[in-house]
Amino acid sequence: MAATPSAAAGRGLRLASRVAAGLLGGYAFCWSFTALGITALVALGVDFHEAETALLLLAFVLFLLLFLWAFSARSVARAWTLLGAGAVLMSAAAWGLQRFLLS
Repeated sequence: MAATPSAAAGRGLRLASRVAAGLLGGYAFCWSFTALGITALVALGVDFHEAETALLLLAFVLFLLLFLWAFSARSVARAWTLLGAGAVLMSAAAWGLQRFLLS
């Protein structure tokens, strides 16, 4: 039985949304994870460049895992919500910790 055009378009839209969640949401999550991690390690006394290298290596693996998870999540909305909320919360925490360290 052939799929109707509207059903095929709906599947394509859901797939595009998962790809966007994996790429954009995963990038934002990894960026904020890296910012928070570097800030926390520097606060603990680790050299900035060592912290940066370590976190960027971890972020590479994390991005792959998040991208794959975006396709296995039960719903696209859940993937967008968790990736977006995680990115916002970690960015805010990194910003606050940086302000505290610089004051």
